[in-house]
This record gives sequence, structure tokens and C-alpha cells, in this order.
Amino acid sequence: MTSEVAATSQRGRVRVLSLVVEDHPGVLERVASQVRRRGFNIQSLTVGPVAPGKSRMTVTVDAGHAEVDQVAKQVDKLVEVIEVTDITDHPIISRELIVARVTVAADARDDFATLVSRYGGQVIDATGENLVVELSAAPERVEGFLALLQPYGLAELARSGPVAMLRSTNGSASR
Repeated sequence: MTSEVAATSQRGRVRVLSLVVEDHPGVLERVASQVRRRGFNIQSLTVGPVAPGKSRMTVTVDAGHAEVDQVAKQVDKLVEVIEVTDITDHPIISRELIVARVTVAADARDDFATLVSRYGGQVIDATGENLVVELSAAPERVEGFLALLQPYGLAELARSGPVAMLRSTNGSASR
């Protein structure tokens, strides 16, 4: 894997679970409770609809492979859970979204906007000395972008956490 999530998991214990669930009230809480009951911290959790009545959750958990396997088995027993896959050790595509407010002096705006654009981001709002930028990229690229913003005066940050899916092979999903 080339994503930061994968690199981190190889260095430590971060595991990535991909779940497809029925889109019902309380499912998020029930899934999070199963992880909590095992004593693990959810590092990030993203959820979004993928089809009528279905949502995909990407959950990153600080735990070892065997421990996450037990969590996955418990989560899979929930009625609303359609599919659970630990995708940590598979080739994945992972993206994270950030929106950041940065304080940039008027005379440095053009250079800053060029730098943001080169990184694949864009300026989405400008008010006074504050510029709001967004970037959707692989987690390691997001980390690099955030380091790039620090010298300018990072005033506020909103971050999605990674969303991930298995990489396709030969034009079809590998799972």
C-alpha cells in the first residue's frame, strides 16, 4: 500500500476496516460501541451513503490484526451490517479531505495560491488576510500539505479522516 494509513499500519497497529451497512438510525452508535467494548480507540470514522438504504463506513482503529479480527466478527453480527472487511493489508485507495483557514499577508497571496494549486488544492474563500483552502488527497499528501501551511499561520482546520476502498485489479474490484 502506498497510503499513510498503510505505512502507519506497517509501523504500528493502525487497522482499516471497511463496512457496508444499512442506512438506519443508530447503526453508527452500535458499530462504535462494538469497537469500544473491545477497549480500542477509533482514530477516525467516516460514513457516507453509497446506494439507496446503504452506507459505507471507513474505520481506523489502533489495534493488532488478531484484535481487529475479533472486533470485525462482533460488528459483523449486527443485523444492519452487510459486510465487514479489514482492508489494511490489501492494496487500497485512500483519500482524506481537509478545509483549512490560513492567515496570509496580502503581498504573499499569489505565491501562496500557486503553492496550494501545485499541491492539488484550491483556495475556496478569501476574506481579508484569511484564505480558506481545500485539499482532497492521499493521507500522506495531506500531512505534507499541512506542514506546508504551518509557516503561514494555520488558524483553523477541519479534517475528514481517511475514506478507503480496495484497489481494483483487471478492471474489477479485488473483493
